[in-house]
Amino acid sequence: MPKIKTHKGAAKRFKKTGSGRFKRSRAFGSHLLTKKDSCRKRRLCSKDFVDSKDKKKIKALLPYS
Repeated sequence: MPKIKTHKGAAKRFKKTGSGRFKRSRAFGSHLLTKKDSCRKRRLCSKDFVDSKDKKKIKALLPYS
């Protein structure tokens, strides 16, 4: 049986935690920051977790994580 290839785009975006959840970055935090208030920018720089509905898809993209 051949090995399954890791999706390299997903590997750069998601990291698996010890409990089996996937960490991800938040969107909209890279440019046009002048119009966003500081509370929103602070929230955007923090990490978040992948929703449970999408976990199966991410797991298929990262078979060896």
